[in-house]
Amino acid sequence: MAHASSLLPRRPCIAVRVGQVTVGGNAPIVVQSMTNTDTADAKATASQVAELAQAGSELVRITVNTEEAAAAVPVICERLAVQGVTVPLIGDFHFNGHKLLSKYPACAGMLDKYRINPGNVGRGRKKDEQFATIVDIACRYDKPVRIGVNWGSLDQELAVRLMDDNARLPEPEPVGQVMHEAMILSALESARRAEDIGLAHDKIILSVKMSGVQDLIAVYRKLAARCDYPLHLGLTEAGMGSKGIVASTAALAVLLQEGIGDTIRISLTPEPGGDRRQEVIVAQEILQAMGLRSFTPQVTACPGCGRTSSDYFQRLAQDIQHYLRQQMPVWRERYPGVEALKVAVMGCVVNGPGESKQAHIGISLPGTGEIPVAPVYVDGEKTVTLKGESIAAEFQQIVADYVVRRYTPHPSNPSQEVRE
Repeated sequence: MAHASSLLPRRPCIAVRVGQVTVGGNAPIVVQSMTNTDTADAKATASQVAELAQAGSELVRITVNTEEAAAAVPVICERLAVQGVTVPLIGDFHFNGHKLLSKYPACAGMLDKYRINPGNVGRGRKKDEQFATIVDIACRYDKPVRIGVNWGSLDQELAVRLMDDNARLPEPEPVGQVMHEAMILSALESARRAEDIGLAHDKIILSVKMSGVQDLIAVYRKLAARCDYPLHLGLTEAGMGSKGIVASTAALAVLLQEGIGDTIRISLTPEPGGDRRQEVIVAQEILQAMGLRSFTPQVTACPGCGRTSSDYFQRLAQDIQHYLRQQMPVWRERYPGVEALKVAVMGCVVNGPGESKQAHIGISLPGTGEIPVAPVYVDGEKTVTLKGESIAAEFQQIVADYVVRRYTPHPSNPSQEVRE
């Protein structure tokens, strides 16, 4: 597992155990994701859970929305166990969670955490009763619960009450401020009810997800100041492609910089047939770019300009990045600390040597009109100059040899980690 490497202050909060993973306290910020398969299809769901876990998702959430889905949970867990996949599994419940957890005890017992939304647990008098049923089951099976308030499914009774109270004030607050308060109160009041029913304080995680960047920042700042529960961060309905990535990064980076957030998910809309693992990679890259955690070796590469008319350095950077990610499932176990490795692939003499010297391993490829040779730097020192058709293969081998040499644990201390 990747280690924490940040000196940024973290908001003090309690620690909640989810399976073998700790969320909050002094634990590293946890990356999680969610499947988009039909949970009733146990084979497909287990396969995607395994893919997400291998990509680095430390918690995986699955939808449990039907009796078929609830019945499939034990089968999914068995399939994962056969593959040696131990990632904690979270059940996402809406509308009928009280029924499904009651009717399918194997589902309730095998999930590592429940996620419930106070906005759609029930209506009127049934809301409290159905909420209590879920919490009672969580207590019975000793499961933590994330109380996840969502802007798109906010408790309307609470929202109307606050809006009415606000309208009676001599100087009413802006509607947006009232809605923020409704989000926060929904989370805090639900947490208090859960504890009154019997759920332990250290079994609760909160989230207040919104789809607007500034809204998300504002509401989490306020919530963080009013409780010591661990907080799950995520911009809900972030969108597709660069829009979703940029919006999520903009929102989460501000909060993480302020020490707010103990587990994150990047809710990207995948392209048709797209790779669900992208949201895991984006989450990891946000944390790594901010210096909060290290997950995989990073490749520094120049953007290219008129000095780099060839696309060779682009292809080499892409190939090296792919190679590093491909090796990480094995390297992570065999070479502790390798996730902090820095590689530079530069396209010309302007910044090439300098950036290459700053990385653990760097190569400065020849730009337009430059001598067709590529000096390689290892730990700041020029070690070899590559040329010809085999530059890519030779450089990849240099990287592989460096990893073995630098990150192989010493025989007298096989668990040692190389810290940067």
